Amino acid sequence: MKRLFVTDLAAGKPANSCFLVVAKDRRLTQKQSPYLALVLADRTGKINARVWDNADQFDPLFQAGDFIEVSGQAEGYQGRLQLKVQNLRRVASSDVEAGDFVRQSEKDPEALFAELVAILSEVRNPHLRRLLASVLEEREIAEKLKRAPAAKLMHHAYVGGLIEHIVSLCRLSQRVAEHYPELDLDLLLTASLLHDLGKIDELKVEPAIEYSTEGRLLGHIVLELELVNRKIDAIEGFPAALRRVVQHLIVSHHGQREFGSPEVPKFAEAIAFHFLDDLDSKLEAVRSALGELPPGEGWTSWNRALDRQLTDAKRLLGSAAGAQAPSLLDEKKR
Repeated sequence: MKRLFVTDLAAGKPANSCFLVVAKDRRLTQKQSPYLALVLADRTGKINARVWDNADQFDPLFQAGDFIEVSGQAEGYQGRLQLKVQNLRRVASSDVEAGDFVRQSEKDPEALFAELVAILSEVRNPHLRRLLASVLEEREIAEKLKRAPAAKLMHHAYVGGLIEHIVSLCRLSQRVAEHYPELDLDLLLTASLLHDLGKIDELKVEPAIEYSTEGRLLGHIVLELELVNRKIDAIEGFPAALRRVVQHLIVSHHGQREFGSPEVPKFAEAIAFHFLDDLDSKLEAVRSALGELPPGEGWTSWNRALDRQLTDAKRLLGSAAGAQAPSLLDEKKR
């Protein structure tokens, strides 16, 4: 059992523990000496680490995605905690406990699943209602859905993150369809459930979030298309035109080809859903980054997912904003 977690680290104290290597970069000092810049993590958070000495010796021993046992010391650097690594060794994934490294959703997956079933039962189109029910009624799919992350790093990257993301999109879809009554809510809800469903097989969560062989070979869009086509084939009389619309919602949800969509969104519901998905993903990434912000710190470190540093407007405005609205972090606790 891992005894020392990221949140236990303190400046000036020894830091001897096992961590997941989230990122690894070989760099040069101003004097052209090599060193390793690392981001290490466990279920409680992330910390920057540096291997200043013997970088050439340690560099070949591990890669990003590996587990390493480190010996070193935590120290303050530019107002943040950083780990100075003096020694390390790679640890086999079979020798670590998944629960020590994989973050869990703070929300009850069973409650989220029950809410999802209730929302989707309101779908009026009989063919879409049958399709969605056949997905949720398949025991294996349901159990995977309750545990799957929505991503490895970008957003909702924790056990239970996918169903949290899907339910959030269903809620957003309901509100947007109320504001724009010309949108077909049935299509938005269908996209909410199906757009990332392939991630139940694309990603695995033990001992850490990683891509499966199927995920590396095909990706989640292909995997969910296969699943959806199988389900539709089993529904007698499912309209061919409706099949194409559902397929388009899936293949276009990334919005642009360079972001992984085989096609760009080409009807109103597909365009709306892409932006809802993007909004929910990015705000979750912001929540996660701000949640790791040390007390009193104004800005996050560089966020690779969003390609910027982040801050909380409430901190900038001070107590004057306190009574106006909850922060993103307060929203997450609801």
